[in-house]
Amino acid sequence: MRIAYVCADPGVPVFGCKGASVHVQGVLGAFLRTGATVELFAARMGADAPADLRAVALHEIAAPPERSASDVHEREVALGRANDVFTRRICAAGPFDLVYERHALFAWAGMEVARDNAAVGILEVNAPLVQEQATHRTLVDRAGALEGVRRSFAAAGAVLAVSNSLGELLEGSPDAHGKVHVIPNGVDPARFGEPSPDIPDHPFTLAFIGTLKPWHGLDTLVDAFVLLRRAVPDARLLVIGDGPGRATLERRLQEAGLQHAARLTGAVDPARVGPLLAQADASVAPYPATAERYFSPLKVLESMAAGVPVVGSRVGQLPELIRDGETGILCEPGDANAVALALAELAGDPHRRRRMGARARSWVLEHHSWDGVVRRIQDLAAVAA
Repeated sequence: MRIAYVCADPGVPVFGCKGASVHVQGVLGAFLRTGATVELFAARMGADAPADLRAVALHEIAAPPERSASDVHEREVALGRANDVFTRRICAAGPFDLVYERHALFAWAGMEVARDNAAVGILEVNAPLVQEQATHRTLVDRAGALEGVRRSFAAAGAVLAVSNSLGELLEGSPDAHGKVHVIPNGVDPARFGEPSPDIPDHPFTLAFIGTLKPWHGLDTLVDAFVLLRRAVPDARLLVIGDGPGRATLERRLQEAGLQHAARLTGAVDPARVGPLLAQADASVAPYPATAERYFSPLKVLESMAAGVPVVGSRVGQLPELIRDGETGILCEPGDANAVALALAELAGDPHRRRRMGARARSWVLEHHSWDGVVRRIQDLAAVAA
């Protein structure tokens, strides 16, 4: 099978460290392991391909440069025009059996090429992008963005949503109705080794993994860590990731007198996440009540794959991923006291957290590997053909 993977979003450096980057790499690797020939058409590679993805043929299509807020409309126009370039490049490299496109604003080339060339077109949707852009960033041409969504949905043979909540939302679109399928995110088991059965001889270590942004619950993270230290005075905090909230996080830790007890790694190569999580005894996903319901959190799946129990908020997809009391612990969103109490319980019972972590790892590797995701994509492609 010949597969064209299309990622026209310049905000996703395909071979970078962001969650979206890890998602793209995971699907590409799983496609390769099926024996398929894979070509990548992307607005931004970000770095050299890792060794396990060197077989992917790369086509980088320059994205419009970052501009000031006053030039946002010009950038939106340039993104729309880039569809012509993507179309020419995909057609020149084709024909393909499957065109798999990561949904992006003002991007529809992949799905229309698939439709016009008798290929299967599957559109992966990770968020309601128009709503997200208007809420968290800047969107000038809302009508143009909606038209891009309409064109890509209409041309797609199937629309893949990463969560049930998002799938329900997409079903409300006339152009996606009846062709929406839910396939949640996955992990690459090769990046997460088998945890040691021994109880570690180090201070209880709490991990947070993800982009440092307010809607990931950074305030709750610090508040819970402060409370945890009262019950477990030698507890440590390991923060894996970077983002705009780092300075505030560091300031709050310093104000609490806990900067010495925390390690912030910054952005790390995806291959390093597994070894870093192996140093943790528990992980947190302290999303606030205002968090969007449609997300499918890679960081939770990665923690579980590493055999680390997760203390997470009862919000969005987390109750579907974490079996409360069995593979992790669920708390009400924003409740730092509940998070700290759950962590203190795990700190005091290493055998329980080991059992939780082992069950979490077993469940994720069985139900949420990228290979499993791609098998479902291939089944979907066969039906949509």
